Amino acid sequence: MCQLLGMNSSKPAGLGFSFAGFAERGGRTAEHADGWGIAFHDATGCHLITDLQASCDSPLAASIAQAPRRARNVVAHIRKATQGRTAPENSHPFTRTLWGKTWSFAHNGDLKEYFPPPDAHYRAVGETDSERAFCQLMAALRARFPRGMPARADLYAAVAQIAGQIAAFGSFNFILSDGELFFAHCSTTLHYVLRAYPFRDARLIDCDIAIHFGRHNHLDDRIAVIATAPLTTGETWHAFAPGELKLFVHGAPYAPGSDARTASHGLPISY
Repeated sequence: MCQLLGMNSSKPAGLGFSFAGFAERGGRTAEHADGWGIAFHDATGCHLITDLQASCDSPLAASIAQAPRRARNVVAHIRKATQGRTAPENSHPFTRTLWGKTWSFAHNGDLKEYFPPPDAHYRAVGETDSERAFCQLMAALRARFPRGMPARADLYAAVAQIAGQIAAFGSFNFILSDGELFFAHCSTTLHYVLRAYPFRDARLIDCDIAIHFGRHNHLDDRIAVIATAPLTTGETWHAFAPGELKLFVHGAPYAPGSDARTASHGLPISY
């Protein structure tokens, strides 16, 4: 299985601290050594980086941990290959365009005998069940809402239904973002932590790095970090229920049926 890391923030943020611990799981503290990737969604678009080297030994991963690109949404993945070669076309995150936005997607799990009918607009380039699932998800959303992006509650309901259908083929933990919204679906194991005032001290589980978030952030900063397994001690991680889909907006969980929006000031923060 693979490992997922995601972030949804009220303001542009650097995910360096959390990514430093996450990268250790790519071959040092865990066996996910078949490459890694990360997608940053910022004001200029979606920026995708992938690397076939194990993240624990990757100079590129180290540079991202030390000086990450600031973004409101981040989707990251370290891979242990179950389907498909270790090759660029099989590396997560995957990206596709829908309703004029670039969506990024990463999957942890294994979908057995999963070969959905090909779609005219979304076709897998590589060999993975993950990319096929992403293409089916995008195709199903496009077919359901051909005139453009629907209301947030309708989109949430649609993603939940489609995710449930795909999960019938096996384990389907995934994270998905369009640069504003951040979806996280749990089939087996997924966790999240909310970081906001009053900020706590935290220490990474996978390496000896600690931080006091209160020294780096403003009172109104708010962020959600999603990971396959908790990354830190000293703060409260929440486990998803199997089959649960959560939507995060502006650094907080979104209640389906509510379209209230929270102001964002665009100031850089660090997590």
